Amino acid sequence: MRVRVFYHDKCFDGACSASLFTRFHRERVTAGASYEYHGLVHRAGALFDENEFTGDENAIVDFKYSASPKITWWFDHHQSAFLTQQDHEHFLACQRDPVCGNRKFFDPDYTSCTSFLAHIAETRFGFDTAPVAELIHWANIVDGALYESPESAVEMAAPAMKLTLIIESTQDPAFIPRLIPLLTEMPLAEVLSQPFVASLLPPLLERHKQALELIRSRSEERDGTIFFDITDHPLEGFNKFIPYYLHPHATYSIGLSKSSFRTKVAVGSNPWTKVDPTTMVNLAQVCERYGGGGHARVGAISFSPDKEEQARAAATEIVAELRAANPLR
Repeated sequence: MRVRVFYHDKCFDGACSASLFTRFHRERVTAGASYEYHGLVHRAGALFDENEFTGDENAIVDFKYSASPKITWWFDHHQSAFLTQQDHEHFLACQRDPVCGNRKFFDPDYTSCTSFLAHIAETRFGFDTAPVAELIHWANIVDGALYESPESAVEMAAPAMKLTLIIESTQDPAFIPRLIPLLTEMPLAEVLSQPFVASLLPPLLERHKQALELIRSRSEERDGTIFFDITDHPLEGFNKFIPYYLHPHATYSIGLSKSSFRTKVAVGSNPWTKVDPTTMVNLAQVCERYGGGGHARVGAISFSPDKEEQARAAATEIVAELRAANPLR
């Protein structure tokens, strides 16, 4: 059997979810299957290419719902999981079917898709999660921004943080598919020590320092909201906690950046803010208006590289909205 696994690209939780699905599927569903991996990104317009769903089974993890009959497995925890009301209704109908309902799962209360997938695999299929406890632990920390402080998030001492830096920065389309199987086969420190992984780290750490200084020089905090535009310095990703490291009293951050494959509007909230979370703007809903998505506290919108002005217009609108809504104004 040939299984194609579609995952949230350039995302630690996305890669971990794909790896965990592979191990679970191999151990509890179909021994001897082969696995292929394909990354997906949030962007305005169509998110899926039906022609890519060519496996005997096709799984989507940590990404939006597809009503395609070719999708046989789906796991997600994002509040913005459904592009349309019709997609949501399709999923609800699926839940009433004994076969489909035991293949497609959604729960926005889970911190990471990895932890959600682990729970379903363990409770529904008898999968042993003990050997992957480290992966689940760090997927929750990274995707839930559960760091002790901005310093621990930006200074990146732990192997998981270094792997996150590499995953978010890689320009090699073959790298994450090569990495995914290893994440559930060995400790994260050992994954990081693999030659094809370790060789990427030193220049990325140097770029991380440069990104920190670039954002320091470009970011402005006003009315509790940070904004920076670094599109003239293309980066293949940057640490999303840098804005709060530099502006610890801010509530929200909007970053406009450019890489080889997209112009991105990153929209986030300070994990260490003292603001009552019940008073904060739902960022997933904000991003959905522009074709993006995410969680209540963090989201993103991807535009094609030639749509920089559209991305800038969206970022400008979101900055104005969050500055007006900020309770600390």
